[in-house]
This record gives sequence, structure tokens and C-alpha cells, in this order.
Amino acid sequence: MTRYGSNPPKSREYDDVQLSTPHRGARTLTKLTSALTLALALVAGGLATAAPAQAASPYERGPNPTDSLLEASRGPFATAQQSVSSLSVSGFGGGVIYYPTDTSQGTFGAIAISPGYTATWSSLAWLGPRIASHGFVVIGIETNTIYDQPASRGRQLLAALDYLTQRSSTTIRSRIDSSRLAVAGHSMGGGGTLEAANDRPSLQAAVPIAPWNLTKSWSGVRVPTMIIGGQADTIAPVATHSQPFYTSIPSSSEKAYLELAGASHFFPQTTNTTMAKSMVAWLKRWVDDDTRYDPFLCPAPRGIAISEYRDTCPNG
Repeated sequence: MTRYGSNPPKSREYDDVQLSTPHRGARTLTKLTSALTLALALVAGGLATAAPAQAASPYERGPNPTDSLLEASRGPFATAQQSVSSLSVSGFGGGVIYYPTDTSQGTFGAIAISPGYTATWSSLAWLGPRIASHGFVVIGIETNTIYDQPASRGRQLLAALDYLTQRSSTTIRSRIDSSRLAVAGHSMGGGGTLEAANDRPSLQAAVPIAPWNLTKSWSGVRVPTMIIGGQADTIAPVATHSQPFYTSIPSSSEKAYLELAGASHFFPQTTNTTMAKSMVAWLKRWVDDDTRYDPFLCPAPRGIAISEYRDTCPNG
């Protein structure tokens, strides 16, 4: 799996150069050939030295990121939305799709997000346009019932992604790169996010938010996963949920643990800039393979809103 900042440089290939000179005798030709060979070697060496240390991802979307861009209520892309009736889908309960209106930069990655136990998508609705405005197609799902458990929510997240990539309207499908998909969710939706990541290792990223799940070990997760917990959560206390979930994911997998200072279980249900900033950076880094977002994840972000941060970042 690609580590932070480890994308190989783009290789440079040089066309064969054919040179011809008038015949001036064997010694003259030999000198010219040697000189030209040395010159070409020096030029090639100079060009190779000038090559960038990192190759730009073909999936980069939007301008170079800044703190102000990531902390703003909207990113650089204008967005639109489309409702999805539960009667038109199978495997989940419908929801709302948010997508960039721009089509000039190519296709986008997509993410499905689940609400928590007894909640509906409206409890997280602020996240939809915010993430989409950074260059993603987002589906905020309604679950089949508000009482669905994490395993069911995980299956519903995957069903929503399948709907996006296979059966959504042409307007939506034409904007999605089906090889770059992610999942997220709150509470039991966060537990479902871990279930989905465990069941579908081809996902590019997962973001469980204040996750709740009776299963504590996720040693099978290979998907880059950022767990976001609340320090004052009494429903899914970080000591018995987020922290052991994070620890159980193998260190060979990309992972991060962000704990928000003083935050209760319900912190995602109102606008939370620290959460959104890190979540967008994680999605851009792993869904878009965009190394421009490395500095917002590695070294570890700090601030009064963060009580703890752990990661697999080699520079953390």
C-alpha cells in the first residue's frame, strides 16, 4: 500500500538521437562520437536530476490546499443535489446525493455515509455538500430502519456505492470513478463503516465517526481508515470503542485516530470544522491519491480542539 509521500517519481524516456557527420577519418569520428556520447549522458543526467521527487496524482482535483480552504464551509467546487427514493433502490433506504457541477476536471471519487442508531440522514446533512464541494460525489443514506445494527449498516453502505456506480442517473454515474470509493458513518453507522471496510478491501478510504460496534478487533481491515472519536463520549466511549478499534487495525495498514477535545457522542450532528478538515484531507489523500494533502495529516495536526492524535505517518 502506498505510504505517505512515497509515490514513485515519473520516469522520463528519451527518444533515440541519430547524429551524422561527414567522414573525416577514423580518429576524428571516434573523437566526435565520444564527445557526443558524453554530452548526451550529461544532458540525460541533468534532466533526470531535475525530475520532480514525487509524481502528481492523475486524480488531483481543485487548487492547492490551504488551511483556510479546508476550514471554510465550502470547498472550491459548486455542488448540486439529487434525492433518491427508497422505492427506486434496493439494499438501503434511499437518501440524498451531492455532486460537483463541474465536469471539466474529469471524474470524481465517491463516498457513502450512514447516520447512527435511530437517526436519519438529516442529522449529518451538513457533511454532504461540504465534502462534495472538495471534489467528491457523496450519498448520504437513509437506512432500511432506524434500528439497523452495524453489520446491516455496513452492507447498506456498500449497496449505496453499488447504486451510485451502476444504477444512478447518467448525471451521477458519468461523474464517478468506480475504482475510487469510500465509506463513512456516525455511531452504529461508524461501526458499519468498519464492517464495510472489512468486507470490501478494494475501498480506498474509510472514516468511522464516534463508531459503536460490539466487535472490537478489526485485524482484517486493509483500507486506509481514519477513526474520529469524542473525548467526552459516554455512548461509545473512546476507551472501549474508537481506541481499541484503531489499535486492532494492523500497523501495516494506513490508519489515523483523531480525538476531539471535550466532544460528546453527538459532535458530528452540528458543523465541526476540525472533523471536516481532517476528514476531507484523508479522503483527498487516499481516494484521490493527492499528496498535496500530506502536510495536513503528517506530521500529526495539533490544536486546542484535538485531545489526541495517532497515526502511521512516518514523520509523526
